Amino acid sequence: MPSADELIGLPAVDDLISAIRTAAPGADLASLRAARSRLAPLALRERADLLRDALLTDLPGDYATLDRTVRHARDHAPQFTGWLIWPVTGAVATRAVQDGGTAAFDGAMALLADLTGRLTAEFAIRTLLRHDLDRALGIVTGWTASADTDVRRLASEGTRPYLPWSTRVPGILARPGVTVPILDALYRDESEYVRRSVANHLNDLSRDHPGLVVDTARRWLADPGPDTGRLVRHALRTLIKRGDPAALGLLGFAPATVEVDGPHLDRTTVPAGGSVRFTAAIRNTGSDQARLTIDYIVHHRKANGGQTGKTFKLTTRVLAPGEQITVVREHSFRPITTRRYHPGTHAISLQINGTESARADFELDGA
Repeated sequence: MPSADELIGLPAVDDLISAIRTAAPGADLASLRAARSRLAPLALRERADLLRDALLTDLPGDYATLDRTVRHARDHAPQFTGWLIWPVTGAVATRAVQDGGTAAFDGAMALLADLTGRLTAEFAIRTLLRHDLDRALGIVTGWTASADTDVRRLASEGTRPYLPWSTRVPGILARPGVTVPILDALYRDESEYVRRSVANHLNDLSRDHPGLVVDTARRWLADPGPDTGRLVRHALRTLIKRGDPAALGLLGFAPATVEVDGPHLDRTTVPAGGSVRFTAAIRNTGSDQARLTIDYIVHHRKANGGQTGKTFKLTTRVLAPGEQITVVREHSFRPITTRRYHPGTHAISLQINGTESARADFELDGA
């Protein structure tokens, strides 16, 4: 992924200053200029927040004034696009909430929809959702019928319960299903861009409300579009990894009668940065054909000595009665930036249609 410097770096700040100067030639823009020297130690979202606040300082006044300035920049500054839009949309939403009136609120929602195609307004809309959830959702619901793909996608993405890089919206988390009507309107959308957002949104909901998610997916499968099956599989991915019986059943993975021999490891001690190879034999001991989703779980040792599991996709197979397959996989423990492997006892197990096999232990040397 590109670095923060590549997304909201000095070129983006300079383009923002230039665009705002075009729209408001009398503005001093001292705060935006000062922000240039403060970017270096900041993460991406912190940079967006810094520039948002600088923009609000440099452009005082009511919401209507800011709205006119931003629209002028949109219409007359070609550089007014890309990652600089994030702090701009943040300023629009913040000033509207500060204004407190419904005209400012509705104007900001309309401006965010207008700007979202230049990057995205999914982060800024959270401020308005937090301020007046019902009013915002009423407007967002209308966006689902927009002719603009980016606006339809904003309806789903901006209201996700756990949107990455964003603030949470307590009202969405506290009211299970409040965003489902938006997804109902979009799950058969013609755009893969929109449908992928819908799947990610439904997957977000599965963290806290698996039953709601399975019921929603079941309704969609009963009235599908051409790509609904694929969308549902993507939306249920977290529940499938968890071995949720209802989600597995919805995708055709009923409880199966199988015998598992393994996993067998090729070593009992893995050096730091090394890997472990495992094999396992799986045989259908039932009298019917078995459709299997086969994952493996690596049980990592935590700093406190306990273990936590992470599930990895292995394969999907259909076995006739008495049929046996052998699965083989090598798992690497090369250092990565998002996880620290603690030395000590780790384990690997298989998960077949939600049922976990016995664990095979091994020692991981100092990582």
